[in-house]
Amino acid sequence: MFQGTHTALITPFRDGKIDTDAFRALIDRQVAAGVDGIVPCGTTGESPTLGRKEHLRVIELAIEFAAGRVKVIAGTGANATAEAIELTTKAAAMGADATLQVCPYYNKPSQEGLYQHYKAIAECTDLPMMLYSIPGRSVIEIEVDTIKRLAADCPTIIANKEAGGDPERITQIKAALPDDFQLLSGDDPLTIEFMKRGAVGLVSVATNLIPDVMAGLVRAMSEGRVADAEAIQAKYEPLFKTLMSLDTNPVPIKTAVALQGHCTNELRLPLVNLSTENEGTLRQCLTDFGLL
Repeated sequence: MFQGTHTALITPFRDGKIDTDAFRALIDRQVAAGVDGIVPCGTTGESPTLGRKEHLRVIELAIEFAAGRVKVIAGTGANATAEAIELTTKAAAMGADATLQVCPYYNKPSQEGLYQHYKAIAECTDLPMMLYSIPGRSVIEIEVDTIKRLAADCPTIIANKEAGGDPERITQIKAALPDDFQLLSGDDPLTIEFMKRGAVGLVSVATNLIPDVMAGLVRAMSEGRVADAEAIQAKYEPLFKTLMSLDTNPVPIKTAVALQGHCTNELRLPLVNLSTENEGTLRQCLTDFGLL
């Protein structure tokens, strides 16, 4: 279901509204480059600053523009279970292929709370579900035992996006979960290490900018061409570092796509644009890689 490369899409804005033309073109570029899926309304899509109607509209547009050419994994998680259930059931009705469920943030639930949260969402829909553990933003992680319980009790919970920066977690989850439970890297620079340990793919930020490159890297790993994948990784490592270090995601990646002329560089508060110095650093990096 989740093998391959999936793009955590930015949400282009123009004058405070969703830029549907830019969004359509972004998705067309992903499809043409060979990605396997798109993920609207994740962290990279600025989901915390989307209103409820906007959130659902972005998902609706992604389904429309993908037109069945790639999977649409709708970001419908929330820190309120009732909200996650509402978003998920509506995304299912729209025709999403699956759902990405972020670990609840700010309210810091216990592991039992996480279990009950995800179980309640799973019971409301038949959509395949990918959990999303990202302790850097949620403060807590979804512990291995909790993932194991959920996979055993909820047939639609079949995958986990791991964005904690620790390859050892992949080893631990693989040892504890059934062989058909799927793991995906949530960090572009760690894709190879995660796939060496059993991950089946990637939910990528960098694909907004270099979809063909990242799809090629994941494909190489899937086909056992590790040396080819490592060569791609080594070449693009400076770009990964630049995108990760200049500011919080999605500020650098949206700026990069805007510098290419594909969208405006419009963010929503409390996110703000890169400083002049950092934008200059990013511009130079893109120039060095022939992306401008």
